[in-house]
Amino acid sequence: MANNSITATIDLGAEGRQIGDLQVKYSDNSVPLGHHPVPIISLKNGDGPVVMLIAGTHGDEFEGPSAIMRLVRDLALSQVTGQIICVPALNAPAVQASSRVSPLDGGNLNRAFPGNPMGGFTDQIADYVQTVLLPMADAAVDLHSGGKASVFAPCALATRTADPALFARNMALAEAFGLPLIWVLSGFNDKRSLNGAAERAGVAMIATELGGGGGGDPQITDAAEDGLYRLMRHIGVLRGDLDPRKPPQQVEITSGDHSLYAPGDGVFDRTLAAGECVTAGQLAGWMHYVSEPRRPSEKIAFPFDGFILAHTNRGYVKRGDLLFLVAQPV
Repeated sequence: MANNSITATIDLGAEGRQIGDLQVKYSDNSVPLGHHPVPIISLKNGDGPVVMLIAGTHGDEFEGPSAIMRLVRDLALSQVTGQIICVPALNAPAVQASSRVSPLDGGNLNRAFPGNPMGGFTDQIADYVQTVLLPMADAAVDLHSGGKASVFAPCALATRTADPALFARNMALAEAFGLPLIWVLSGFNDKRSLNGAAERAGVAMIATELGGGGGGDPQITDAAEDGLYRLMRHIGVLRGDLDPRKPPQQVEITSGDHSLYAPGDGVFDRTLAAGECVTAGQLAGWMHYVSEPRRPSEKIAFPFDGFILAHTNRGYVKRGDLLFLVAQPV
């Protein structure tokens, strides 16, 4: 299967367990005449639903790749009814470099959709997902975490689409995944994301935010692996019932003014963490201007009530950096 300069070394329509690559022909100093491989795995057993599992869209987020590779390691083909397509390192060069963006062209893959088959490495990958992989899928999941820059309260992300039926399917996937928090994406969602691509394709999809910090948290990776199994049982590609869970809390970003950003360059001495509720006027932390010791430290307070969806993982921040991402209960 080919899409302009990308060629798959496996037949995604064939039965069985296949492990291969998407060969991306992008010429740079490291690979001037060959190709950059993006691993892809297919588990196909008869007729049934097709689910696409993606991780490594950002290369410094590792819980998702680990959860998918555990699943590939442990699942027997006989357990599958339909097809599971796994791409554990969609932005493979970025994963290898532990970088949010591609070291080849500087592209942010989750801000590149729908992509361009004649563009750079990042645009080519986005186009292949949009035009080849998503049309095959009945459902998809894109596993993210906060990366090096931030830490999120673990959550599933469901897009509030213009089509109410598709939104209902997105919410059902998010609830099936089993995390205690759902972040409903609405007007503040970037349509250049894979979530935006799935909405355009009419494919039910969720993303996740699985903590962060640029490493791998074993408890969160366990929760991600469990969530994948639950989601695939919900879709019907795996057999089994879902154990009941407490209904998840739902939050939504309703205004960019609710979040906090660094007013200058310095050390942010935060007082709270992701997953906590806050009230207007509550202390968020102090900005210490360590490079300007005559400048007094500045008190930072929350302007509105809300729920901390994520906090910065950086000690030294620059003006405009996110300090706290604040959402509101749905």
